[in-house]
Amino acid sequence: DSDGKEKKSKSKEKEKDKKKEPAAMFQINGEKDSKSKKKGDHIVTLCFRVSVFYWPCISADLFKIIFEQQPNQTAMTVRKRQSPPNRRRNLQLLAQRPCSKSPSPEIEFDSLEKFVMDPAPQGVTIKCRVTRDQRGMDKSLYPLYYLHLDNDKKTFLLAGRKRKKSTTSNYLISVDATDLSRGGENFVGKLRSNLMGTKFTVFDNALNPERALPDMSNARQELAGIIYETNVLGMKGPRRMTVIIPGMNKDNERVPLRPRNDCDGLLIRHQNRRMENLIELHNKTPVWNEETASHVLNFNGRVTQASIKNFQIVHNKDLDYIVMQFGRIADDIFTLDFNYPLCAVQAFAIALSSFDGKIACE
Repeated sequence: DSDGKEKKSKSKEKEKDKKKEPAAMFQINGEKDSKSKKKGDHIVTLCFRVSVFYWPCISADLFKIIFEQQPNQTAMTVRKRQSPPNRRRNLQLLAQRPCSKSPSPEIEFDSLEKFVMDPAPQGVTIKCRVTRDQRGMDKSLYPLYYLHLDNDKKTFLLAGRKRKKSTTSNYLISVDATDLSRGGENFVGKLRSNLMGTKFTVFDNALNPERALPDMSNARQELAGIIYETNVLGMKGPRRMTVIIPGMNKDNERVPLRPRNDCDGLLIRHQNRRMENLIELHNKTPVWNEETASHVLNFNGRVTQASIKNFQIVHNKDLDYIVMQFGRIADDIFTLDFNYPLCAVQAFAIALSSFDGKIACE
C-alpha cells in the first residue's frame, strides 16, 4: 500500500510538472526544454482533400488512409490498412455523424477590453470564430472581420477593418462592431504592414512614441511581429510564417515593449537576432500526402475546408503544444483557437494578416 501511495504521489507530481511546462517555456528567465513526446504515443489523424463537402458526406472509403505519428518523430507516415468488419461498421457510423462543434469553455469577464488584452488562461483553449463580411459596395476591397467566441451565446469579442487611403495595409481593431474609427473610445489596437506586405506589426491603442512622455510610460506597445517568407521562385506550397511576441515574466504577465522608434521594434530586433525578452514562434510544417496530393495538418475536427490560409503556430521546443490554429470551415467563416501566452488581440491580428494579399509570398 505504501508503494502504491508513493507511485500515485509521483504521478501527481509529474502531472503538475507537465502543466507548468508551457508556462516555463515562454518565460524570459530560465527557459527549460520540454519533453512532451513519450514513447508509445500515437496520434491518429484523418486527412483528405476537401473542396466543398463536409463530414456527413464522407464515405467510409476515405477513412482507410490513416496517419500515425511514430515515437520521437514529427513527420507523419501514411499506412493503408484493411479494416476488420467491426471497425468498418464503426467508421460508417462515424461518417454519418456530423463533425462535433467542440465549443469554447464557459468564459466570463467584467471588462471586454481587459479580457482581449490579457493572455489566455493556462490550460484553457479559447475557441473562436472569425466571420468575414464582404457585402456592400466597397466591402469586397475593405471587408469587415468579426471575432466571436465559438459557444452557444456567440459572444462578440473584436471587429477589424482595413483602413482606406493608406499607403500600406493598415487594420483597425475595436471592441465595438459598429465603431471602427481611429479616434474612437473602442479602438484597442492596429495591424500595420510594410510596403511589400510580407511583414506586419501589431500595436495597442496607446500614443505614438513621438507624442509620448519622455519616460515612455504612455507610449504604445508592440504586441507582435509577423513575417511571411517570400516566394521568389513562385513554387507552389504552404506559406511559411514567423511570429515574434514579447516574453512572459514569472507572474505570467506580458513584458511591455515600447520602442522609441522603428529601429528598436520587434521586427528589427528579430532581424539583428536581439532576442532577449522575446519569443519566436513558427507555423507547423504540413506533411505532403501522395494519396490525396495535398499538404495536411491535424486540426482535430476544427477545420473542414482546404485553404492556403490554414495554419498552426507552435514553439520549436514543443511542437505538440498548439499556441494558435486558424482554418476555413466555410467561404467566409473561419475557426480561430489560441492558448497561453497569446491574447485575443494578438491572435485576431495574426489572422487578419493572413487575409491580406501577399503577391511576393504566393
